[in-house]
Amino acid sequence: MTTTVDLKTQDGGTAGSVTLDAELFGIEPNLAVLHQVVTAQLAARRSGSANTKTRAEVRGGGAKPYRQKGTGRARQGSIRAPQFTGGGIVHGPKPRSYRKKINKKMNRLALCSALSDRAQSERVVVVDQWQFAAPKTKDAVSVLENLELGGKIMMVVAPTDDTAIRSFRNLPSVQLVQASELNAYDILCSDWLVFTSETLPGASS
Repeated sequence: MTTTVDLKTQDGGTAGSVTLDAELFGIEPNLAVLHQVVTAQLAARRSGSANTKTRAEVRGGGAKPYRQKGTGRARQGSIRAPQFTGGGIVHGPKPRSYRKKINKKMNRLALCSALSDRAQSERVVVVDQWQFAAPKTKDAVSVLENLELGGKIMMVVAPTDDTAIRSFRNLPSVQLVQASELNAYDILCSDWLVFTSETLPGASS
């Protein structure tokens, strides 16, 4: 499916049109793959540092709490056994990695599905280029107003867009990424995707 969007200028005007790559922005989103990849991304962000001590690791409990026989109570060898307060934890969490292996083909399909979802929702904006005389957050706010963008905005910038990056980076609603950092989860968390002619993958005028 071919999608054409207006090529916007910084002041909100139109400087032509751009055809989005059908292989990236025109496929039917694969929800099953999206779910797997997003779940894997969230799992990879977990630190996996939770740690509990077993009865062998908890401090204390070296002495037998009371004699073996004659007390009428069950025999005990340590007050650090799991049934005691302050004792070891049975089958508690240990440091581990939650990472799940996702192959390149699935990652790419999920990325294309997320991009296509935003394109079908008409949430993709392409700007010809950023033209900031100096880094100013106030100018960045004006640009968003000119482009009529609200909510969470993901901007795909080039390394050479230093002035634009410094203008937008203080806005809490804007996430700045490079094209190589695009991923399905962040795209789905954003209301708008903003590219420039330079950073739009596979574009043809």
